[in-house]
Formats: sequence, C-alpha cells, structure tokens
Amino acid sequence: MAIMSKKSPKQALIRHYRPKNFREVVGQEAIVQTLKNSIEMDRLANAYLFCGSHGTGKTTLARLFAKALNCQALSADHEPCNQCTLCKEIDLATSMDVLEIDGASHRGIEDIRQINETCTFVPAAGHYKIYLIDEVHMLTKEAFNALLKTLEEPPEKVKFFFATTEAHKLPATIISRCQRFNLKRIGQDKIVEKLSQIASDLEIEAETAALHKIARFSKGGMRDAESLFDQLIVFNQGIIDQKSIDLLLGLPEKELFFTLDRAQLQDNVLVIFEISQKVIEAGTNLPYFLLELTEHFRTLLLLKSGGAPELLDSEERTKLDASAKEYELDQLLTIINLLHEAQATLSQALSERIWLEQLLLKLLQSKQRLTTGALVQKLIELEKRLEGKQKEPVVAAIPQPKPKVAKKAPVAPVAATAPTPAVKPAPAKAVPATKKAIKKSVSAEKKVSAPTESLQEQSRHDTLMRFAAKELTGSLKTT
Repeated sequence: MAIMSKKSPKQALIRHYRPKNFREVVGQEAIVQTLKNSIEMDRLANAYLFCGSHGTGKTTLARLFAKALNCQALSADHEPCNQCTLCKEIDLATSMDVLEIDGASHRGIEDIRQINETCTFVPAAGHYKIYLIDEVHMLTKEAFNALLKTLEEPPEKVKFFFATTEAHKLPATIISRCQRFNLKRIGQDKIVEKLSQIASDLEIEAETAALHKIARFSKGGMRDAESLFDQLIVFNQGIIDQKSIDLLLGLPEKELFFTLDRAQLQDNVLVIFEISQKVIEAGTNLPYFLLELTEHFRTLLLLKSGGAPELLDSEERTKLDASAKEYELDQLLTIINLLHEAQATLSQALSERIWLEQLLLKLLQSKQRLTTGALVQKLIELEKRLEGKQKEPVVAAIPQPKPKVAKKAPVAPVAATAPTPAVKPAPAKAVPATKKAIKKSVSAEKKVSAPTESLQEQSRHDTLMRFAAKELTGSLKTT
C-alpha cells in the first residue's frame, strides 16, 4: 500500500486550493475580465448578483472582488496582493469592512434593518464597506422589501454582493437593481487539469481515466470534484484509480454491462434477474448505476454513429465495438430514452430490486420493437400484397337474382280451313331506351357491385389496422 505524500495539506483541499486571485479562477474567464475592467475603468455598480449551480465559484468570485476593491497594494493587472492586512482579514473572514452573511440563518426583516442601520458608517480601514449575502434567495419577502431602498441608493462607500443557486426565487425588483453574472458549469477538461495540478503538487499517483470519472461525477462543480478527490486520497492512501472510485462510490463493475449486451443478443431473460441480484447484493448505488449504464449506451451510440470516445483502453474498446454491432441506432436511442425516464421513477419505487428488474427487462424488450420506419415499410408491403389479391376473382360472389321466365299462354284449337298465303312479317323497329330505363339499369348494376367493393375495402382496412395494432404492442410474427 502506498504511503501518502508529506506534502498533503492539513486542511481540506477545497479550502487549501480555493483561488486567492483572479488568475486561479477556473472556467469563468468572461466574468473575471468584466470585474477587472470595472475596477480599471472605475465603473462600479451598487450591487452585484452572482448566480450559478453549486461549486462553480460564486462566493469565491465575490470575495476576490471584495479583496480587489479594498487591497492596499493592488497589482497593475488589478490582482489583490494577498499580503496586506485587508487581504488577509478577508481571507480569514475577520474583516470589519467585508461582512459575510448567511442568508439562510439571517433571513428576517430585523436582520435587514440592522444592515440598513450599520451601512451608514464609513469603512474602518478599506475603501468600501461590502455586505456579502450568501444564499440570498432564502430571505423573506418582507426582508427583500426592507432592502429595496438601500439597495437602490446606498451610501457612496457601500456595496452589496449577493450569491445564490436559485436566482428565479428572487423578486424582480431586487434583480433589476443588481449587475447579474451567471456562472456556467466548469468543463470536464478544466476540472481534470486542475485535479492533475493538485496531484502533481501533492506527489500523488492519479490515473487520467480516474480523473475524468471524478470530473463527470462532479457535474461541473469544482468544489465537488476537489472534495471527492480528497476523499479518495484518504481512502487509498495516495493512489487514485478507477477501482478506488468504484469501491468508494458503490459503482457497478463494467463487465455487468457487457453481460447485459450478450443477454440482449441471446434474448436471455434469466440473465436479467442474475444481474439484478448482483447489483442489489453488492449494495450498488442505484443512481450511480443508472448514470454509468446510460454512459455505457451513450458510448455505444457514439461508436455506432462513427464517433471516437476518449480514454478507452484497447481491451475495453474491443468489447464496446463488439457490443455496438449488435444494436441498431434506433434501438440505442430508445434505450437511452428509457433510462432517462427511469430517473424520475427511482425515488418512488417501492422495491429497488423490482424497479431494477423491470428496467432491465424493458431494455431487453427494446430489441423486439419495430422502429417507425420499419413499421411503415411493413405496412407498404402488406398493402401491395392486398392489392394483388384484389385482382383475383372473388370466390364468394353475391348471388344474382334469377331471371323471370314468362309462362306460355294456352293455345286454342284451330279449325281446319283453307291454307292462306304466307305473309312475311314486317321487321320490328328498335325501340330506343328511355332515360328512365337507363338510370334504372345503372342503379341495378351499382346495387350489385357496391356491396362487393365495400366488403373488400372493409376487409383490407381491418387487416391493416390489426397489423398496425400488433406492431405497436408487440413483435412482428410472420406466418
């Protein structure tokens, strides 16, 4: 077992490596440049609002800005010196001119009234008296109303800095009186770069793939990444690898995902229950399992689309290539959608085992589902076959009515008389058909043909509907 480096700091990494000047801030270059320019041009607002998800540097930027405004030896590029008394007091949160207030603990109207009364006093030693209210969205409606007038017209040497993760909860009247900065999530590459620098400073062995996994689980928060990195240092005494992360976070073995791929190929339902049992018995963290499973199918989708995933060793890449060949592009999209929908139902599941088995069975059944394009093609082929059958003679024809035969009139006996000369009968003239007779004839033909055509059309429609219903509810079974 490796021994931790003696260079490891006594305090937590999130405090030891917190940026002490603007250069050390990661991923917020545009905001840093704006703040430094405002100092250079001496164009300062009454209040500043820093918004963003947790761990992106809201409070850190507010403190750095406060240091830069009050620093007694500001550098040429407007960086705080971190050596003067005021900079050190702000770092230690003991400054009389920079007051940090927790909005969750001091959220009432009386707390804001106290701020309104004290802000009239001049700064003790610095250039500005600054009130930094963290989690400002926790203030009550009455407290916000009490702050409005002071926020709009504060004393000349007073500034307000607000930090919040939920800016939408702030009244519009407060937001309109602030310069707002929206901090973005920090990219994985920048987090990996910062963690690599920390590992180098502490002389710690860290796999690049493990650092990328830490960055992925931090979800764009540098504080979360440093906290997890610190936890791993203690767990494995200075060695950061993927196995340590899997054990610490309760992540599943990747081999389970390839087992699921093979079960998909073989249509083996029994394997699903075996996988579920292993996951539950190992105490795997199900939200992390769901995240890793989604990442697995995302990688397969990327490979299927011709992309090139990063940080894959040769053995893992070979397995992924083999699995990708067994899936269709539409099937992978369906699976990812199913996994996305499953995130909302996990917290409501009565049994984690049943929830997991149901999810894996849905993934297995996704192979039997026809895509929209395939379904349309099948319907077109069926329609062509039905059209071919319509050209054949109909076996069960509707019986035609028998023509009526005129009865012969009785012949009267003829008396024997002298023969008369034969007279040729005049040729009968053709009687033109009247319009009424023609309409009657056409109507009779329609009455005979209409039932046949309507029955055939109804039969064709019913067959198509049965076929479509079957395809939308299950797999296609040809006979």
